[in-house]
Amino acid sequence: MVNISYLSIGSNLGDRLVTIQSAFRLLDENSHIELVACSSLYETDPVGYADQDCFLNAVFKVKTDLKPEELLRTCMQIEQELGRKREVRWGPRTLDLDILLYNHENIETEILSVPHPRMQERAFVLVPLMEVDPDIKLPQMYTPLSGLLEQIPDKEGVRLWKAKNGEGVFALFES
Repeated sequence: MVNISYLSIGSNLGDRLVTIQSAFRLLDENSHIELVACSSLYETDPVGYADQDCFLNAVFKVKTDLKPEELLRTCMQIEQELGRKREVRWGPRTLDLDILLYNHENIETEILSVPHPRMQERAFVLVPLMEVDPDIKLPQMYTPLSGLLEQIPDKEGVRLWKAKNGEGVFALFES
C-alpha cells in the first residue's frame, strides 16, 4: 500500500459516535485500506447551513492501494451503507466521509477534487488534521496549517469531545 490519504469524517444525525465507530470498522475491514492514525473526536458547530445539530468530526490517516476515485467510491459506499441521505447542501447527515488529501497530489475530475475544496477554511477539518500530522503541508500552499487555522474566524466552534490521549489508532473506537 503505497498511497497516503487523509479522510475526514463527520456525523450529526442519530447516534453520532456509533455511526463514526461503524464507519471506522468498515474502513478497517477493507483489505485495500490500512488505518495509520486517527485524531481525537471533536464536537463542532455546523458550517454553511446553521439550522442543525452539532457534528462529531475526526480525521483518519490511511495507507491504500486504491486509486483516488476508487477510494472515493469506497467512502460513498460506506456512507450509503450507514444511511447517508443527501437532501440539503451542507445539511444534516448521518455520515460524511471525505478525501482531504491523497499523497501530495492535486486532482480535479468530474467527481473528485483533492485537496478537498474549502478545507483550508474549515476549522473542523484543520484542527483534527493538525493533530494527526502537524507538519503536513497542502499541495501548492506555503502557509503552514497553523497559519491557515489562525485566519479562520469560527475556530471556537471546534471543541474536544473525546481525546485520543496518545493511544493507538483503535483506542477511540474500542468498546
